[in-house]
Amino acid sequence: MLYQLPDSEINRFIEEDMPYGDLTTLLLGIGTQEGEITFTSREATTLCCTEEAARVLEQCGASVSFFLPSGTTVNRNATILSAKGTAGSLHAGWKVALNLLEYASGIATRTRNIVNLAKEVNPALCIVTTRKSFPGTKKVAIKAILAGGALPHRLGLSESVLVFRQHTAFCGGLKGFLQTIAALKAEVPEQKIIVEAESAEDALNIAAAGVDVVQIDKLRPEALSLLVQQIREESPGITISAAGGINEKNASAYAETGVDMLVLSSVYFGKPSDIAVSIHSSQP
Repeated sequence: MLYQLPDSEINRFIEEDMPYGDLTTLLLGIGTQEGEITFTSREATTLCCTEEAARVLEQCGASVSFFLPSGTTVNRNATILSAKGTAGSLHAGWKVALNLLEYASGIATRTRNIVNLAKEVNPALCIVTTRKSFPGTKKVAIKAILAGGALPHRLGLSESVLVFRQHTAFCGGLKGFLQTIAALKAEVPEQKIIVEAESAEDALNIAAAGVDVVQIDKLRPEALSLLVQQIREESPGITISAAGGINEKNASAYAETGVDMLVLSSVYFGKPSDIAVSIHSSQP
């Protein structure tokens, strides 16, 4: 079971949408009438944040009768979530729950599509996502990529060592930095040292220096395939990842290059899943 967002997040989402109550429901005088809300898929979708959507409705006073867990892939017209309660509770939770479901499921669906395409070519391939999610949405975004079958590349600056050209600019350049790899590995023996390469020549030098992972940025699949073969011959045992511009259209081509990991950000950006909502009165 995937992790769930804390109550503080759920309450923040609700308060953001309804800081002073629901004016429309109040003026119409319908708040105490009983009803039911149902969320239904309009397209094939990998679901995410169904648990949080259910808790939004419960926090607003509704009683959830059914929901499918995050990570479930459904076809069109599948019932995702349903709840009963007063019109006031249903309308209070409606849009917050829907926004969570649609945005998170959009990320999960794009992730699942890429994972399926890539693993069809190379079942051992690992698909990981960057920390380029929109600020304030990381908890939702990470849950969504997990629901889609990927893993986080790094959750933040505090928990991994990933060296870019922007770092080595302060270390005497790439050549000067690579001379410190042995000392760096001795200082953090529990951490893997990942270094990004912006050219084939840099990648070969980085691999030869004894890092744990060489991350090759923005190299086209044809050139990357040749480079991967050369790295395997000269530096066997090193992990190779590909990053930069990887998406649903080219994931299969990158999977064919022989790398161990695909690092991508594209799943965070795109249209939300299309989910229908029905709210009706249960009173005669």
